Amino acid sequence: MIVLTTGTKTDRTNAVFTGVFFIAATVSAITGLTLYDPIINHADYLTMGAKNATQIIFGALMELILVSTAIGTGIMLYPYVRKYNESLGLGYVCFRLLEVVFILVGIVSVLALLSLSHSYTNTTHLDLTAYQTTGTALRAIHDWTFILGPLFMLGINTFLYSYVFYQSKLVPGKLAILGIGGAVLVFISAPLVMFGIISLLSVWQVLLALPIASYEMILALWLITKGFNLEHFTKQAHG
Repeated sequence: MIVLTTGTKTDRTNAVFTGVFFIAATVSAITGLTLYDPIINHADYLTMGAKNATQIIFGALMELILVSTAIGTGIMLYPYVRKYNESLGLGYVCFRLLEVVFILVGIVSVLALLSLSHSYTNTTHLDLTAYQTTGTALRAIHDWTFILGPLFMLGINTFLYSYVFYQSKLVPGKLAILGIGGAVLVFISAPLVMFGIISLLSVWQVLLALPIASYEMILALWLITKGFNLEHFTKQAHG
């Protein structure tokens, strides 16, 4: 049970764990996406997937760590957001959960694509069109889950908790404003990619995602070293 009492050891521990979860989420997300490269970005992915099976499985494990850390930040932050505003707390945890669901679907699509690659390399009489059609569909699923999860849903849930941070002064106001701005930008990047205005993982899309990535790292370090500002928060939450 998370206790919201100013200066308690429990709240300090919660802040540290939240910071660690944010750092682990960023590291695992970048690592997982990098390890997926042979099967997601390579033109000859049906062959390259099976050749790099161990690397791709490690990528899936990294994304499972990402899922675990995303749930971890949700668990840690939910009581604080809910105490400030119950509706915002419920919205935050729901959108965080939807982000996790989309990431999981993306993991399944990559592992299914790996199985398809193994089948392709182990079959002598190939229906190449069928393999290519299935592979294209699985890669498209992965791309869409990335757009809807780590862009669209992440933008919403980050906006919600950052707004609470700003209003309640749980963290410095300038830091919370960075979070709100970063959330808006990463959210905007989702429809821009959906309508084909910019490409997924293009320079523009990465630039739009950079502020939220920076925010999460700065926030993580702040929480680990300073913790939550609960003195003002508890007064505001009670009155």
